[in-house]
Amino acid sequence: MSGFVERLARRSRDVGSLLCVGLDPPASLPVAEVAARNRAIVAATAPFAACFKPNLAFYEQSGIPGLRALEATLAAIPDGIPVIGDAKRGDMANTAAAHARALFEVWGFDAVTVNPFLGRDSLEPFLAYADRGLYVLCRTSNPGAAEFQHARLADGDMLHERIAREAPRWGANVGLVAGATAPAELARIRELAPRAPLLVPGVGAQGGDPAAAVAAAGGEPGLVVVSSSRGVADAPDPAAAARALRDALNAAA
Repeated sequence: MSGFVERLARRSRDVGSLLCVGLDPPASLPVAEVAARNRAIVAATAPFAACFKPNLAFYEQSGIPGLRALEATLAAIPDGIPVIGDAKRGDMANTAAAHARALFEVWGFDAVTVNPFLGRDSLEPFLAYADRGLYVLCRTSNPGAAEFQHARLADGDMLHERIAREAPRWGANVGLVAGATAPAELARIRELAPRAPLLVPGVGAQGGDPAAAVAAAGGEPGLVVVSSSRGVADAPDPAAAARALRDALNAAA
């Protein structure tokens, strides 16, 4: 296993959790209040979280003040808890190298989400960071995912199946994003990539079922984290919501 996967597995075992807590401030929240909100969520949910995952778009939309809020948010996450930068980057040559430097060297993320549409060479700059993780978009959780991801290729694979076969071969630090809203496809992805780390979004506000997600993806620490953003962060009691989801995931593991 890669350095990132080892760190994630250690944290997951230490707290007995498969839960990834998303840190996505609502658009209605004034940017001046984002950092304080996130600090409170981190403090409340850290005992139940295997990792945290800020989505960069929710910070970038506010310009420099939003980036300062992201900086303060990352500073509030205790050492030893992995952080996944939900960036969904994917470009070529120098652009990809700039993305990788920004995400790993400037922001210091332990892992990031990336888009494989341009092919392996577009992700080589990320792969060069051998101790960091990549979660490659495979079968996403949004309603329109099937429009392209279920396209049938000449060899009979659907596009997301090809990604599940190929991407984990690119390195020990390469995992897949596979949504809880499509449990049958999630199970197929696990069949095709039995040792790939999976980031499973879509539980909570998007309607994915925690038990079905773990049944499909497995429950081995480091090889699966199930992400919830609004379902935890927007709950009246984020700590109670995180504890309940952690326990639901563990019960299904």
